Amino acid sequence: MAPKPQRKKPLKRGKTKPTLPVREEEEPLNMESMGHPEIYPLVLTTMTQEIFDCRVDEDVTDDQPYKLIRKEDILADFENRAAVSDFYPVKKIVQEYPGDELLLVYDKDFKYGLNFYLIGTEEGKESYLNPPEAPEEQEEYKEYIPEDIYIYKPPVSKPWVSLGSEKEIEEESVKESTKQTKDHCLRWMFWKVTYMISRKRSDFGASVKFSDQNASTVKDAYIECTAYPDKNFTLKQLERDVGMQAVPQIRDTSTQTRWAYPKNATTQYYPREFSEEEKDTLGQSKTLTEFLNNVSISVEIALQQNEIMNTFVDDWKSLAEEEGTFGDKTDTHLKEYQSFTDLHNLAEKMITCICWHPVVCGLIAVSVAVRLSFEERVHFSGKLLLQPSLILFWSFSDPIHPQLMLESPDDIFCFKFCPSDPNIIAGGCMNGQIVMWDITAHADRIENIKAGGNRSKKVTLKPMFLLEPDSNKEAMYIRQCAVSSIENGHRKVITDIHWLPDTFEIRLSKGETTLDHCPTKLSLGEDNLLYKAQAKKPVSLYSVHDGAVHTVQRSPFYEDIILTIGGWNVAIWKEGVTTGPLLQSSCAPKRYTSGHWSLTRPGLFYVGREDGSIDIWDLLEKTHEPAQSQNICITAITCVKPWAFSAKQQLIAIADYYGTLHILEIPWTLSHPSSNEASSISHYFEREVKHLEYVEQRKKIREQEKKEMDLELEKKKIKTYQKSKERLETELKADYDDYLELEKSTLVRLGLIKVEETGSHVEMM
Repeated sequence: MAPKPQRKKPLKRGKTKPTLPVREEEEPLNMESMGHPEIYPLVLTTMTQEIFDCRVDEDVTDDQPYKLIRKEDILADFENRAAVSDFYPVKKIVQEYPGDELLLVYDKDFKYGLNFYLIGTEEGKESYLNPPEAPEEQEEYKEYIPEDIYIYKPPVSKPWVSLGSEKEIEEESVKESTKQTKDHCLRWMFWKVTYMISRKRSDFGASVKFSDQNASTVKDAYIECTAYPDKNFTLKQLERDVGMQAVPQIRDTSTQTRWAYPKNATTQYYPREFSEEEKDTLGQSKTLTEFLNNVSISVEIALQQNEIMNTFVDDWKSLAEEEGTFGDKTDTHLKEYQSFTDLHNLAEKMITCICWHPVVCGLIAVSVAVRLSFEERVHFSGKLLLQPSLILFWSFSDPIHPQLMLESPDDIFCFKFCPSDPNIIAGGCMNGQIVMWDITAHADRIENIKAGGNRSKKVTLKPMFLLEPDSNKEAMYIRQCAVSSIENGHRKVITDIHWLPDTFEIRLSKGETTLDHCPTKLSLGEDNLLYKAQAKKPVSLYSVHDGAVHTVQRSPFYEDIILTIGGWNVAIWKEGVTTGPLLQSSCAPKRYTSGHWSLTRPGLFYVGREDGSIDIWDLLEKTHEPAQSQNICITAITCVKPWAFSAKQQLIAIADYYGTLHILEIPWTLSHPSSNEASSISHYFEREVKHLEYVEQRKKIREQEKKEMDLELEKKKIKTYQKSKERLETELKADYDDYLELEKSTLVRLGLIKVEETGSHVEMM
């Protein structure tokens, strides 16, 4: 369809008659491109509508959207308003119109781009006022065709006129020809190559969709026309019958190897020594004496250097270790160590929480939940009751079969081992229930797992190919030993859980606060565990994160430093500093989903993203962005948990949205701190605290300066008002005196009063 012309803005007119501008006559715009050359769109202002009685919704309506206007009225409007007239663009059409009345139609839907259009021919006017009657079938068909759809008109064929292109085609075309040589009289034939291309019958008439694709990886993406022998186009050669026979030489040989069994044998030899005559000869040799005198000094110096320093120490290796702690790029990437996936429960589940076993090395527990929203859980509640909600115990010795499975009444979103007894586990369900398990009866099974059945207390983590898998492949299902009631428990999903000593208690009052948010994570310091706390309302409230906060964790090196992660950014806080966070990152390219502090480096922490990548923040190297990013999986990371097995080896567990647990090895540069890293990070936090204090002081100073400026401005306004009032009174008095003088002079000129020259007496007539 042809593009609609732009709508012109009407000119604003006042009550006074404006100066008529001189405008050059332009070619009137018609709808020939849309198949209607008799239609000319116009913009009629309110004033023009009142002049010609074609007001919208009054004179022209949906029932009668047209108006017949006399030609002489339009010509009179040209004389009165000239180029200002809204009909000026079609002045030539109006002057050449053969009839006395022109048809003006109201275009409510802006079909032709403007609010009105004029029909410039008598045939078009008659066709609009008296449309031809269509057959009933066409009438029914018109009901389903919108008016604004352009109807295609097939082109009219014209006779072909040759411009010489057939000669070029004939020259470039291939023709059958023969060519003979004088020497051998060989005949070379040139034939046309014919290809037959076929397709399925169902593909004919189907809609074609074009898209980009790699032809080398997609099946049937292209057709390869390879050469093949054809008997019809093979050259006949002269043949000669020649017979020959070749007989290989044959030799029969044999060999026998003598077998000898291994046996233990020993031998002894004596060192070669000089005889007494040789010793005397060498002792009297001048050449040997000169050689010993020349090299004795160098040998003594070398022996002294060996005593001073160890020549076998690799200085480059020590240098690399020291530089690696400050961001050396030689080995900074996490290495894949092992992965776990539950192959028996193929339901769509995700990992919600990770906990390393505090005693058994190489044992890790994860909780899984169904990947459904709240509405979907309500819809599939009947089916979810048939699926077990589990906590899986994985061992490095068997990456396929879980060692233990803890059952729960609903999906677990958080759980932790008891610090005093690792066989006691507490978890929080989605329905608000608290569940506890006791795995004491299965402690022997867990201890046999470590190091492939070795029950010694000293455990060393071995590579996965050296571990012996457990012979018992059947996993143990363990039911809960205690569970809270739904009536007296939480009403929503439990997002965090902590073990507290019996001397600690938190009292939260319900009716004294009107918060719009509910707590999702809790961080308690060691100092807070020594007394009872009673919280009525939050002391401070900050809006730093642009999404739900899912990580609140204290630094393992600084008790008052807290890491929070939520939305698209991270923040570091210091307990006691109420002016704001010490560090607030900018928005990340993808939303953050989890995070954790490093267990051995004070200035390093890990943050997981929803695109499957993990950001590694190193505050010694960069504080405004991550030091590096590494892709782990193809879906969102749900949980991150590092663990230190020894001083030389550290692992990190990363769980994803598809239920796979990735175990990666942390490199040396990310696990070993420098000698002064703790003090450097502490100084950095102190500088940020001083910076916040400085900003707060400057803020107070600016507020005080603003108050003083506002007060000074108010005083200036009062003085200006007083001066303006005095000046106004003076001006009013002067105006009044001028008025009295004018009145007196006017009365004198009219002879109504007489003024005596000798005095100021005024006499009225």
